[in-house]
Amino acid sequence: MLTKAAQLIQQGIEKKLHRGAQLCVSRQGEVIEQFAIGEAAPSQPLTDDSIALWMSSGKPVTAVAIMQLVEQGELGLDDPVAHYLPLFASHGKSYITVRHLLMHTAGIRTARFKFPQDDWDTIIAAICDSQPEWEAGEEGGYHTQTTWFLLGELIHLINGRTVDRYAREEVFLQLGMKNSWLGMPPETYRAYEQAGQLFDMPNTATGGFKPAPMTGFDWSTRPRPGGNCMGPIRELVRFYEMLLQGGERDGVRLLQPGTVAQMTSRQRADLHDHTFKQTIDWGFGLAINSAHHAPAAQGGEPAWHRIPYGYGPHASRETFGHGGAQSSIAFADPEHHLAVGLVFNGMPGEAKHQQRVNPVLEALYQDLGLA
Repeated sequence: MLTKAAQLIQQGIEKKLHRGAQLCVSRQGEVIEQFAIGEAAPSQPLTDDSIALWMSSGKPVTAVAIMQLVEQGELGLDDPVAHYLPLFASHGKSYITVRHLLMHTAGIRTARFKFPQDDWDTIIAAICDSQPEWEAGEEGGYHTQTTWFLLGELIHLINGRTVDRYAREEVFLQLGMKNSWLGMPPETYRAYEQAGQLFDMPNTATGGFKPAPMTGFDWSTRPRPGGNCMGPIRELVRFYEMLLQGGERDGVRLLQPGTVAQMTSRQRADLHDHTFKQTIDWGFGLAINSAHHAPAAQGGEPAWHRIPYGYGPHASRETFGHGGAQSSIAFADPEHHLAVGLVFNGMPGEAKHQQRVNPVLEALYQDLGLA
């Protein structure tokens, strides 16, 4: 069915942008197309069951976990982070709230730590010692790591479970995402490795397939809430089906409809993003379709492809989701009742990735007759 999209993915393999890709599309809660093309690793076929690294496409999992605690009355969106983590108040950060973390307006994008070399407590201490770049709530800039470690620490402090355990028990297993993890146990990694089920993520930016630092045992077995969720891409689509259905899937409710509506609507709108260098709208932990903010191209139409990690030219304005660095995208389009997950195992650089993924998303809607 997705003929054009599959052809473009195959062309990328021939250009050595990636070894292969997993794609899954569901409509109205039912998978209508899924396939895997190419190799998971050298001489190892890629399958629908291969375990892919989602990179930042997994960030919304942590956001859902936080919103569960909000619903339970254990946490407030406008609670200062320092209320739970007093060390965070240093350098004038006592007023930064949970809401700021979820909306990328906290102004603490950088801190001195290394993952996976540093342990969890060292990372949290480094973030607590960081100095804000701007007054929280006044400006915006995508936070790749810092705030997500803080959100994971809040889950631990409030609930008692580490973020990896909480995500596994309260999100993944609840949704039947049996092969999804936020940092997996060492024995699980070894089992997947022995079964040939791990999906590598090479650097293809300068030609060839060079090992990337964000793969391997240490990266995969230690929790990094902003970047190392992993599993078959079809399981991430199940997550988005839950959000499309107002927080419930197959009789299991993770969130109330009102909470999902909050998460997936514009909580931060029309604000320039210092990281992406474009205007990006955000919900709580989810990027809302911002194609209308793109600079006008010749002829007056927005150049939608200039918005990084967007959802293509045919996605509805209320589409929400998240991309993963140079490799993946997952989103839900409420107008079309569509959930999509796409991951390539090859990181060709930001520009080449956008040139690769945007035509595939455009072709996907064309293949479905939704263009």
